[in-house]
Amino acid sequence: MDLFDRHRQEITEAEAPLAARMRPRTLDEFAGQSAIIGSGRLLRRAIQADQLSSLIFYGPPGTGKTTLARIIANTTKAHFIAINAVLAGVKEIREAIAAAQDKRGMYNQRTILFVDEVHRFNKAQQDALLPWVENGTVILIGATTENPYFEVNKALVSRSRIFQLKPLDEAGLRQIVQQALTDGDRGYGKLNVQLAQDALDHLVNVANGDARAVLNALELAVETTPPDVEGMIQITLAVAEESIQRRAVLYDKEGDAHFDTISAFIKSVRGSDPDAALYWLARMVYAGEDPRFIFRRLLILAGEDVGLADPNAIVVVNACAEAFDRVGMPEGRYPLAQATLYLATTAKSNSVMGFFDALSTVEQEREAEIPNPLRDGNRDKQGFGHGAGYLYPHAYRDHWVEQQYLPSSLQGQVFYQPSDQGYEAKIQTQVARQREAQLAALVENTAVAEVLTFSPTNSTQERWLQRTLSQVGDQLAQVRDRVFALAPPQRHHVILDVNAGSGLLTWEAVRQVPEGGVYACVQTEQDAIALQEQAAALPELQRPIVLQADLVELPQRLAQQVPGMHCDRIIGRNALLQTIQRSQTTEGSDPISLLTALADLLSSPGQLILAETMPRYTQRLYQLLERDRLGTRLYNRWVKAEEAIYQNPNDPFVNWDVAELTAWCQAAGLTPEIHLEMMTTEIRITPALFNRWFSPGSDRPSYQDHLSQSLSEAEISKIREALINALNQQQVQWSSAIAFMQAQPSASNSLNTK
Repeated sequence: MDLFDRHRQEITEAEAPLAARMRPRTLDEFAGQSAIIGSGRLLRRAIQADQLSSLIFYGPPGTGKTTLARIIANTTKAHFIAINAVLAGVKEIREAIAAAQDKRGMYNQRTILFVDEVHRFNKAQQDALLPWVENGTVILIGATTENPYFEVNKALVSRSRIFQLKPLDEAGLRQIVQQALTDGDRGYGKLNVQLAQDALDHLVNVANGDARAVLNALELAVETTPPDVEGMIQITLAVAEESIQRRAVLYDKEGDAHFDTISAFIKSVRGSDPDAALYWLARMVYAGEDPRFIFRRLLILAGEDVGLADPNAIVVVNACAEAFDRVGMPEGRYPLAQATLYLATTAKSNSVMGFFDALSTVEQEREAEIPNPLRDGNRDKQGFGHGAGYLYPHAYRDHWVEQQYLPSSLQGQVFYQPSDQGYEAKIQTQVARQREAQLAALVENTAVAEVLTFSPTNSTQERWLQRTLSQVGDQLAQVRDRVFALAPPQRHHVILDVNAGSGLLTWEAVRQVPEGGVYACVQTEQDAIALQEQAAALPELQRPIVLQADLVELPQRLAQQVPGMHCDRIIGRNALLQTIQRSQTTEGSDPISLLTALADLLSSPGQLILAETMPRYTQRLYQLLERDRLGTRLYNRWVKAEEAIYQNPNDPFVNWDVAELTAWCQAAGLTPEIHLEMMTTEIRITPALFNRWFSPGSDRPSYQDHLSQSLSEAEISKIREALINALNQQQVQWSSAIAFMQAQPSASNSLNTK
């Protein structure tokens, strides 16, 4: 760059719009998007560690896509090249690739290629870029306002990590305005600008989450308002309203906003929410959506989701559509709103979907012959008997007669299932009674004629039965799925697994939060090594961060590892159970202390989800043996001795229940919701299991030790022999109770700690 180029660049930067001058230069200056660049998040760690892979930033205008790329350019040691897909072509791509190859060959330096508006590249241009991204010559960072899954080459998408940026919230926009007013070098810090509160509220509200829009409006307001006699520039509400008058709505008639908004509208109407339906309708009309398109969707909904629950629905909507064609806009909005409200408030039924069940049967089943009575008898009734036996319904009472209309192989098949909504409720009983009569007629009329034939196997039913029989499942997998179903995490969340152990919950967390972070706490070095060895197969930035610490030490260790970090989800399996077990030997290890510490680690709003096995409700061994194998007297003594194990007031490991768990949570400042679920799994009773039950215990008393408190050695031996004779190597259904706890900081505790 020569002297003239540098001078030209300095003038350009000085005369650039406020939005360009105020672009953040570091992550600390960046406002908003904490979901992807907040403390502990994957993208922030990748930028700080300069370990970026190919990325695509997707989001509406003014949310910081280009700014993040500029911040990466300021922090990375890699060579940074920026091009705009609107202006660039294959020639510019080749030049960038050549520069990247030179940097790698001469200086062993990586190259980051930033492509703004990457969706504007055509297929040939994207294909030209693909091999160089694939072999690592360049690290691609793309920015786009369009859904990359639709607008960007699938091969490029599959090799990139996609981060979705959301519109900024009000706090972020206010922070940006404040920065512009106080920055003396790039903003208006050297001017005496007085921005009224209501003017600021208007700018932030109408900007609609767009940082560029709020800065452009602020710039227009300041630059066009002369200072008063004291040199102060007064930005009043009137000035702000002139600077930004109409909210910019992101709405592309062929993009995500179009499809997402019409989807929200239809789902609101289907869900009978007239308020939401009117809101989404207003969003579409305000953005310029074609009302005829909306009417087409409403006509479809009248058939699909209302149907016979209100046969007039499709008539009303069609009449409204015709009225719209007559009056046009803007008055046409009245019939548009009327059709929407009618469908949103009427009864719903999707029984017409029975047609698609019939269509599926036609596609899958062998074509069945049309029954003789239903055939056309006008041409060959004499030769083939077509139409013979047909019963004319109008000749019978109520214009209906018990007659079969389905092919023989489909007799009894049900496609239409009337709902109990609206008008359809009136015909539900009628249809059911007619079907019963038809089935009775089928038995009476075909018992002799088909004595040598059998109905074909219902393959659909057979598959369903087989699927049901095979749903035994693994209990641990059920627990894992239940934990994540209680409070599904978002892709950018930070998750802490407080009792990772083998990693059952940890690996599922890694899959579910690819843009967030996962921290796994284990108590033993062996578990830590095992988790780290399994994680080695993952890219470094995707690996869970393993912390070896006792549960009581976990908050301190986590604060040392990532200062100031709070978790969106804290999960665990049998963390409290382990704490209770250790409470008898370790000072400060108790459930309330652990729950209090975990509550302090939660973000607002965060969720604590624990799955805790409750020994108090576990399977009893005496339930697996028939009473007569021991005799009533010994069996009753055995029952009493085993039940005493779980009623011992001095053993906290087995005597706690849901009420006590609720009290612990409340004492820790948490509001819990607890579901106790009995889970059954099939286990094999092996000699090793018998040995565990009937051998002296080490850390805790064994089953035999407990029984010896009430039974003699001879009685225990007799019980063991009876169990072995009855159950050895047998599969039994083993039930256990698991408390699924979902808790969050109570309102008062949240105010005090966050």
